[in-house]
Amino acid sequence: MGLFVAPKTLLFAALLGICIGGAHAQDGRQDAPGRFDYYVLSLSWSPSFCETATGNARRQQCGARPYSFVVHGLWPQYERGFPAFCLFPPPRLDRNIMRSMLDLMPAPGLVYHEWDQHGTCSGLHAREYFDLVRSAREKVQIPEQYSHPSAPLSVTPGQVVDAFISANDGLSPQGITIDCGRGRLREVRICFTRDLKFRDCSPSVQRACRSERLIMPPVRGERLNDLPAQPSAIADGNRR
Repeated sequence: MGLFVAPKTLLFAALLGICIGGAHAQDGRQDAPGRFDYYVLSLSWSPSFCETATGNARRQQCGARPYSFVVHGLWPQYERGFPAFCLFPPPRLDRNIMRSMLDLMPAPGLVYHEWDQHGTCSGLHAREYFDLVRSAREKVQIPEQYSHPSAPLSVTPGQVVDAFISANDGLSPQGITIDCGRGRLREVRICFTRDLKFRDCSPSVQRACRSERLIMPPVRGERLNDLPAQPSAIADGNRR
């Protein structure tokens, strides 16, 4: 796989440190493309997103087509913290690549954003990176009870973790974390080695959802016979 090797300007590095220095822990590798430890696959529960979404994101993701878990992103990760925006300016993402990901990431703006912020840190060319996103998603089985609920579900974070562990051989309790907000399940995040094997998440990723119970709003839209089942994701933008 090809690697991008391009330096950031000192000005951009300074501005980046001011703007997002508090958003991720520093590492000696300082956002160098391709120099990281593992990946986090983030799956967003689309119905929670659609409760509050507005503008283009709502039109693109929250219409008649049903989405359950969709891919927010595949994030390079350090054992402590994570890199971001590793190339400036980021290589322009081909529109055909963006379109090819809309079955997993239903908002064009999300695909472009994930490439700029996270894909550029992978050290891969864009096509290679998004192929890896698809491969990571294919390795995760969504528990049947969460595939297309037609009524709200009341769950605990532990129940969601246990359901994913039961559905995915080799996934450990330390390899998955839950993100929540306003009493809603927002995301399930699963940690992978760089060659896409399940692994434990580092402590910086293992931020447990503090809510005792969560609501999973039902999937929107109708399941149409001519639509393929949607396996995956988008972003709510709370962290990345």
